[in-house]
Amino acid sequence: MQFIFQPRWKEQLVCQCELGQIILDMPMGIVSVYVPTKDAWPEVAPIWAVPLWDSFFEQLTAWCDSQKIPLHLDDAGYLGLKL
Repeated sequence: MQFIFQPRWKEQLVCQCELGQIILDMPMGIVSVYVPTKDAWPEVAPIWAVPLWDSFFEQLTAWCDSQKIPLHLDDAGYLGLKL
């Protein structure tokens, strides 16, 4: 499953694929991206995204690296994910 990542003006990162979208926190003061931990993912992700964590995280990491944006795993998990 291929994800497309697009920053949005409300300090959000839209992560979209053919099944739907996930919106992560992306503060602009010090630009960074927050994503739930793998353990928290099943509890906060949309049902269609639950089995995609490994692929999603790999693609998100590559995108953040290419943009030179720090990626943070959020211990609370759900704080970085808006459904």
